Amino acid sequence: MSWNEPGGDKKDPWSGRGDQNGPPDLDEAIRSLQEKLGKIFGGGGGGGDGRSPDQSSSGKPMTSMGIIAAGAIVLLWGISGFYIVDEGNHGVETRFGKYTAITQSGLHWHIPAPIEQVAIVNVKQQRYIEVGYRSGSEQITDAGGSVPKEALMLTKDENYVDVRLAVQYQVKDAKQFIFNIVNPAATLKQVTESAQRGVIGSSTMDFVLTEGRSEIVTQIKKEIQEVMDSYRSGIQVTSVNLQDAQPPEQVQNAFADAIKAREDEQRLINEAEAYSNDVVPKARGAAARKMQEAEGYKEQVIAQAEGEASRFSKLFSEYSKAPDITRKRLYIESMETVFSETNTVMVDVKGGNNMLYLPLDKMIQQRPLSQPASGAAQTATEQAQAQPHHIVEDEHAVDRSSIRGRDTRGR
Repeated sequence: MSWNEPGGDKKDPWSGRGDQNGPPDLDEAIRSLQEKLGKIFGGGGGGGDGRSPDQSSSGKPMTSMGIIAAGAIVLLWGISGFYIVDEGNHGVETRFGKYTAITQSGLHWHIPAPIEQVAIVNVKQQRYIEVGYRSGSEQITDAGGSVPKEALMLTKDENYVDVRLAVQYQVKDAKQFIFNIVNPAATLKQVTESAQRGVIGSSTMDFVLTEGRSEIVTQIKKEIQEVMDSYRSGIQVTSVNLQDAQPPEQVQNAFADAIKAREDEQRLINEAEAYSNDVVPKARGAAARKMQEAEGYKEQVIAQAEGEASRFSKLFSEYSKAPDITRKRLYIESMETVFSETNTVMVDVKGGNNMLYLPLDKMIQQRPLSQPASGAAQTATEQAQAQPHHIVEDEHAVDRSSIRGRDTRGR
């Protein structure tokens, strides 16, 4: 009976199937695997030969195509695990939602979803929030863009101010930024409002609106960073900008009047100080000049008195030696001093028969005039000058008179 006749053992004489020591048939192994997979996934069994009823002789190519398709799917799934992190970004890898690693810029691979996932965080981007105002129209604001609920706050001296802040920040720790806070931007905004109200509430209105702006901004930034670090938020506050600080719109007119009055007060104070700075030094200089003049006059009077006393002492010693001569000399000097201030000319005519020519007008003009006297002396001098010039003949005139006569013979 041949191998393929009914009732035979269906042994292929060329396949070596009858040799128990040979390797198993590949087709048989594939069919066995298909049967096991069919049982696992609920497939029904076939005939006694292990084939399904609809399986034909073309089962081998169909099985190979399924394996190739499954391999392609697995390959695509594995390729989907590659990802690129751009410059300035960090990648946070999680496995079943649990943190595993931080990746820097470049090409990386992770086990594809749903096993592992990657969140890309930009750590160089400058983010910002607005407190007290909105630059856009996403929320209801007043005409000036202010949000009164956030902007109005009470100062230390119980005044209301409208304060608007812009806070810029960036991510310094991508892991903390993702896992520790659900909504970092909203949390930062609430922390900013709290710090802002605390700092403004401890300051006066004038301090907030005038010289205290920079100090207030520095204090608010410090408090925001301390709170966000305590939350381990992974946020770094880079700058806090005070966009505007002004009184509420309802009282702006009255506040403008108060500012104008304060400015006028300061202007008047400055003008008074300028006038004081101009007058006081002049008065001090004039007082110092008067004091110096008084000191000079004092020294002058003392020196003159001492000189006169010394002169008198010397004259007295000379007078003691020759009283007549000294008395005559003093008389002549005194008369010379007295008559040098007048316009009177004295001529000695004792025993004189000579004719004299006296150009009195020229002589008076050439005579050096002394300093004008003051008071009554000056008046007397003016009266004497107003009188006509005349000649007085004195037989007792001496040789030391102001003018001597000359005879015509040249003696």
